[in-house]
This record gives sequence, C-alpha cells and structure tokens, in this order.
Amino acid sequence: MSITEERKKRIDFTHKYALIPNRFIAKKGAELDFSPQGLKDVKIGVQRATTHDKYLTDNYGKSINIVRYGSFDEAYLDLANGRISAVLGDASALEEGVLNKVGGEAYEFVGPSLTDPQWFGEGFGIAVRKQDKDLTKRLNQAIVSLREQGIYQKIAAQYFSYDVYGD
Repeated sequence: MSITEERKKRIDFTHKYALIPNRFIAKKGAELDFSPQGLKDVKIGVQRATTHDKYLTDNYGKSINIVRYGSFDEAYLDLANGRISAVLGDASALEEGVLNKVGGEAYEFVGPSLTDPQWFGEGFGIAVRKQDKDLTKRLNQAIVSLREQGIYQKIAAQYFSYDVYGD
C-alpha cells in the first residue's frame, strides 16, 4: 500500500519495500504535451479514488477531462477504443495490464515519471495495525536484511525492467 501522510494517521507502515514510478500510457505516436495547457480538453483515464486520481485533479483538474473508472481494465478498454487519450497508473500495473499483453506493442509510456511524495507517498510499505509495533519492527528487519544480502535486488530483476526500489 502507498505510504501517505493521510494513511499514516490510521495505520502504521513498514519501511518502504518499493517506489514504483507512476506513468502515463498512450498509443504509440501520440503526441501529448504534459503541461496543463498542452493537455487542455484531453481525456485522461484513471482509477477512481486513487492517488493517481488525486494527482490529476490537483495538477490538471481545471484543464483536462478526467475520466474516472472503477478499475484499470475499464480504462484500458476505453484507451484501446480511442475514447480516452492516455491512462495514468503505476508503471507495474500498466506493464502487466497493457504493455506486456497481446496487443501491448501498440502502446508506450509517455510523459513524466511521477514519484512526488505529496501525491504518491513515500513508496509502498506493508500496512500494520498501530498496536502491532513488534510485528512492524520484525518486518522492517526482514526488508533491510533482504536488501543487504542482495536477495531483494535479485528477485526484483526477474520481474521489473527498472529500479523498483527507487531512491
């Protein structure tokens, strides 16, 4: 789960175990200018009530046409049918949901790689009940140990073509 200030008020988190960038995908050759003026009236798909939705609303809400979906699958269908110009989501979900599937070669990442903690949090962590401090400590020790031994990096390299841990 994304570690955000709002969520930390209700639950504790382990140290981050990943900081996956957030990206836009569009059909190859789409020439999109990712400034608020450049995206004026462009339809961008996003899963409703997510950090991606909040980012689009806060940064582009008055200029673009944000199309909200109950699931990414619905957004992908509209992207394929030309009803929207791009979809914003985390890079791994976009790879698995579109780019690595049959027909995915027609799409590509476009625009900036987004990791701003103001919208996307500090990365992904394991959510733990606030009263389970010992469990949080043990999970943190495990994350540190896996990274120190290189096990984390070896496993991540099997699944991701980019640094999934981040800075």
